[in-house]
Amino acid sequence: MTEPTTTASLPTVAIIGRPNVGKSTLFNRIIGEQVAIVEDRPGVTRDRNEVEADWLGRHFLLVDTGGWIPGGDVLEDKVSRQVEAAVRQADIILFIVDASVGITDDDNVIATWLRKMKSKIIVVANKADNDRREADRWEFLALGLGDPQPVSALHGRRAGDLLDEVIALFPPEVADIESVPLGEQGEQLWNPGDVPPPRVAIVGRPNVGKSTLFNRLVGEDRSVVHDMPGTTRDAIDTLVDTPDGPIMFVDTAGMRKRGKIDDSAEYYSFVRALRAIDGADIALLVIDATEGVTSQDQRLAERVDASGCPIVVMLNKWELIDDPDHRIEIQAELQRKLNFIGDAPVLKISALSGKGVHKLRPVLQEAIVQYHRRVPTRDVNKVIAAAQQRQPAGGGTKVLYAMQGATDPPTFTLFVNRELPAPYLRYLERSIREAFEFGATPLKLRVRKRTE
Repeated sequence: MTEPTTTASLPTVAIIGRPNVGKSTLFNRIIGEQVAIVEDRPGVTRDRNEVEADWLGRHFLLVDTGGWIPGGDVLEDKVSRQVEAAVRQADIILFIVDASVGITDDDNVIATWLRKMKSKIIVVANKADNDRREADRWEFLALGLGDPQPVSALHGRRAGDLLDEVIALFPPEVADIESVPLGEQGEQLWNPGDVPPPRVAIVGRPNVGKSTLFNRLVGEDRSVVHDMPGTTRDAIDTLVDTPDGPIMFVDTAGMRKRGKIDDSAEYYSFVRALRAIDGADIALLVIDATEGVTSQDQRLAERVDASGCPIVVMLNKWELIDDPDHRIEIQAELQRKLNFIGDAPVLKISALSGKGVHKLRPVLQEAIVQYHRRVPTRDVNKVIAAAQQRQPAGGGTKVLYAMQGATDPPTFTLFVNRELPAPYLRYLERSIREAFEFGATPLKLRVRKRTE
């Protein structure tokens, strides 16, 4: 019988923030049950609430706290002391702010205090219930605590993404060794502290050959080493040991129009497929060549493109198209209807026979490398300066400084003196893409206006 994990050996994650920003709602969301009392008024939570939680097999101690109120009355001061004690003991701090309100004076005071702490801090922009609210999160960059993570604790939106960020900050020694998949000889394919293998989601409409392609990829000339039930999506994610290293292939349910989904099981399969796309490093978009590019294929490609992961188009059942003119017509249609995904690779394959599938391996490797690529700040600024010299934005608008702030996908922050017109922003994106040969890898450009 194995000994239970002691809470003393677990990493501690503390949830803090001013009153009524949704701390206890997020606490309950992570725990998965109504542990903390939640009401739409400040001051409901007073004492620290500590519960053991886990995500993807990683166990940790989650601490809910009351609202931190500087300069409050006697009771509020006691609550604040409890918060400060939780922060001192925490390994990771989730600083909750309200995306629907923006930065308040209390948020600034708390941020100033947190910047002195040694703990790792994640700013969580709660109440980001829609795309517009998610975009509002960038205001909280001014707190000086890194990129804010958007979440709707009430609806669960992007809660899984937040937890992925949390466990990525855990030290390697707290990883659950048994949760790491093993090879046929019992060897570990990667260490708990290493970057996990890339996730490749296979997506498409029903009956286009996704599962056939999935079976082809995980079966032929490869060793299937582990089948893992996905904690966030209830799907079977299959880890495959390839000559280029382990890759996690994720098969998804066929995605139809929402209006045609009338079965609850199919609806949840649809939701899991969307989550698989959001969690993927690369998406293989399977299209039936005998039917051409349908409007549903277009909508699905738009959804994948919006997630920010690279797309590889798999034109399946190509062997059934005998007429050369028809083949040219299909390729022209694909280029016309999916022009918004840029120069995404297109592979003509037969998942049933395996013809053409071998071409995927180098394409995948190139996409993985570019997706994780980081460009030196000096080189980014040289490219931006040269682009502005060739074609100024006009009206005195300038990019003063640029840097790559993140990868997966490569994300660049442009510091400007005035708002950049959308066409000029696309011009700068194209300049960066061509200069550093990013190919079809999605790029994100964030614009921050210099404050006077």
